[in-house]
Amino acid sequence: MWTIKYHPLAQKDLSQLDGVTVKIVLKGILKAAENPLLQNEGGYGKPLGNNGGKNLTNLFKIKFKRIGIRVVYKLIRDKKTNEMYILVVAARADSEVYRLAEKRK
Repeated sequence: MWTIKYHPLAQKDLSQLDGVTVKIVLKGILKAAENPLLQNEGGYGKPLGNNGGKNLTNLFKIKFKRIGIRVVYKLIRDKKTNEMYILVVAARADSEVYRLAEKRK
């Protein structure tokens, strides 16, 4: 299990969602934290790369299709810890979530 940390604005993003949506998102984040690596490495991570002119290399996303929410995170690995750092929790509205991710990374 990777340690989950939140960008301060991602915590604010999460607090603005309704209670049911928060439960769904937190459950998904916990599941992804079991192995947030790339899908081809057996994990849940979907890499972003370049998206609409935004450089999102080394960032990953979790898609919640039914509720229209995206979570964008990056992985921080060092000798002491493995962190899944949540950058954005937002509705997928005209790639706003990816614009925010680029600013927060």
